[in-house]
Amino acid sequence: MKLNAPRFRHAGPARVAKACGLWPALTILVLISLPAANSLAQGGRANINASATFDSDGVLWAVDATPEHVRVRRSKDFGGNWSEAVVVNPEPEPVSATGDSRPKIAVGGDGELYVTWTRPLERPFTGEIRFSRSLDQGRSWSPPITVHADRQQITHRFDAIEVTKDGRIFIAWIDKRDLELAKAADQPYRGAAVYFAVSDDRGASFRGDYRLTEHSCECCRIATQADGDGVLAFWRHIFEPNIRDHALARMNPDGSSGPTHRATFDQWAVDACPHHGPSLAIDDRDQLHAVWFTLGPENSGVFYGRLERGGAPIARRRIGGERAEHADIAVAGSEIALVWREFNGAGMQLWGSRSSDRGQTWSDTLLATTTNQSAQPQLLVRNGRFHAYWHTLEEPHRVLTLP
Repeated sequence: MKLNAPRFRHAGPARVAKACGLWPALTILVLISLPAANSLAQGGRANINASATFDSDGVLWAVDATPEHVRVRRSKDFGGNWSEAVVVNPEPEPVSATGDSRPKIAVGGDGELYVTWTRPLERPFTGEIRFSRSLDQGRSWSPPITVHADRQQITHRFDAIEVTKDGRIFIAWIDKRDLELAKAADQPYRGAAVYFAVSDDRGASFRGDYRLTEHSCECCRIATQADGDGVLAFWRHIFEPNIRDHALARMNPDGSSGPTHRATFDQWAVDACPHHGPSLAIDDRDQLHAVWFTLGPENSGVFYGRLERGGAPIARRRIGGERAEHADIAVAGSEIALVWREFNGAGMQLWGSRSSDRGQTWSDTLLATTTNQSAQPQLLVRNGRFHAYWHTLEEPHRVLTLP
């Protein structure tokens, strides 16, 4: 079930609930006609979804996409001015840039730039995870490669990239090879699986197709965080029979993985994917902090909580109102911050929230509003300050500093 139809705008929890048959028909849907031309485009209409990151020198890097090209640009003044976009893949190919499957960008310890994206294939909901790198500050990019060894025309989608302190690259994705095997054997199978690959040579090559877990949700982003020499993954899982809560596990550099722990217990039973993945951060005391979306029978909306590595979340707090959606989280030492979108009936609002006591108390701030298209917000950290990156049709690649 695909809920991210491109002509629907402001697809908040109410719309997801209606689409899944969970709430009465009180949901307000705002239909729009996409403009004939898009001022973001250079050589093709740009998709509104984008990602960004800071490098060690404070340069902000952003990646977005047209239907056939992935593009990177940079800003040295926190988004005040941007360079011209550099095309990562000069040879055109289809590029997926939906909300939870937008292109991603990461930075290595020596300034290397890494970009991943999903290339759709001919069959519906199929794809390949693509990768390119730049070792010269974004001036040139390596020919794109497919990260995984499996070349079946099946789902390899919803990529996530993380770089550890020692420079190792982890790329995870949603994969349906095990579902296909189950179908061939006429066996039931819940959802999809999470696979990953690892690079020890700054992206020159990848080893893997390592399976992290079976029975993941099919269309929600995977949250990742570097954890020593490995990476923690936090994703929407399908617990028997159809409970779409979240799970947590560690990807190790040798391709092994730690046990899968159930991390949220909202008991959301639904046979549909909400296209609404979680976010994860780790503070200076190794405490895990997360945000996630649920429409459970007792808890519905977007929630923050401190996670145990096994066990229910603590210090749980609902974020925003009924139409809050697509939250992101980041930490700076003991400080924690959140950003999320929320439709107010007339436009989409960008909200931020900050805690100075490790998640015990919070202060919310309205950061911006738009009445046009907007991407999922992303929260970035630079020198202990939190910055919301919000790519909108009216103000592309906008950066707002949380107070």
